[in-house]
Amino acid sequence: MHKKVVLAGGTGFIGTFLENKFKALGYEVYIISRQAQHIPWDNLDGIVEALDHAELLINLAGKSVDCRYNEKNKREIVESRTETTRILGKAIENCSSPPPLWINSSTATIYRHAEDRPMTEENGEIGSGFSVEVAKAWEDAFFSFNLPHTRQVALRIAIVLGPDGGVMTPFINLVRFGLGGIQGPGNQMFSWIHIEDIFGIIMFLKDREELSGVFNCSSPHPITNRELMTELRKAMNRKIGLPSPKWLLEIGAVMIKTETELILKSRWVIPDRLERAGYPFKFMEIDQALAHILLKE
Repeated sequence: MHKKVVLAGGTGFIGTFLENKFKALGYEVYIISRQAQHIPWDNLDGIVEALDHAELLINLAGKSVDCRYNEKNKREIVESRTETTRILGKAIENCSSPPPLWINSSTATIYRHAEDRPMTEENGEIGSGFSVEVAKAWEDAFFSFNLPHTRQVALRIAIVLGPDGGVMTPFINLVRFGLGGIQGPGNQMFSWIHIEDIFGIIMFLKDREELSGVFNCSSPHPITNRELMTELRKAMNRKIGLPSPKWLLEIGAVMIKTETELILKSRWVIPDRLERAGYPFKFMEIDQALAHILLKE
């Protein structure tokens, strides 16, 4: 029998990367999504069939938070995470041979705005506001299942950096057009993770059967927004970058239909559990990560 993995919501930036990685290792990859060529979310029997005898389920499903937080979008952001998670839990309950590991995406945004100290899994303080409520509801839906044969891991993922998409595209364009200065005050912390380490962490957790629960998925070396933009200008050989004050970001966010929280919230997150478990990060420093990404662009 072929070894197989199931990617739920596996059509975005991270999902496409993981699909290619698993296929390169000889896995059969099943994708659950709203796209016609994949297993649809309303086909519970099809989902159960895909999950039976799978080595791993990875759930990345959820409407992008890169939008205005009006009532319609807020409802869709929450439901697209909680409902898909509940469907997957029910499908696992119906499997005759369920996957031994279910990794569910979560977000490092669950912690409060932090400029005073880093947030770990054990000592991090949960924040307040819409984005935090989304993260809490998502994790509550995930851990509401009691699955005796399936280990559950929630990855509180920081901002993912990688070539060919994600947040790097707008950052690179800002620097390219001379706008690569600080955004807002510049002292807000920027917790990040290279997409290669997302895959590395998944494979590490797959092999470590004693590990379960919540894991911060971020580089051990977060930086400030000022340091990020300085390193990016240096990597792109651009000496000047005009700053973007908060008021200008607010106007721009309305124009491009997004929220300034994505830039201005200080995410200071440390992967304490992964470090203690011995995960060997491939990209620990931002200059190393940026050099790799720009080489691929």
